[in-house]
Amino acid sequence: MATIKIKQTGSPIRRTDDQRATLKGLGLNKMHKVSELTDSPEVQGMIRKVRHMVEVVS
Repeated sequence: MATIKIKQTGSPIRRTDDQRATLKGLGLNKMHKVSELTDSPEVQGMIRKVRHMVEVVS
């Protein structure tokens, strides 16, 4: 199964609680941390929700 790497580029300060929880669900909790997850529709939806704070790393 394909994997996807996600890097946190934005701070969760002054963000809503659900966006903070989404970052934690993606395995991100600090700036510039990279998390590798399986590519699934659920993960894609989570990335879409916080797309202003993350970037997909190749």
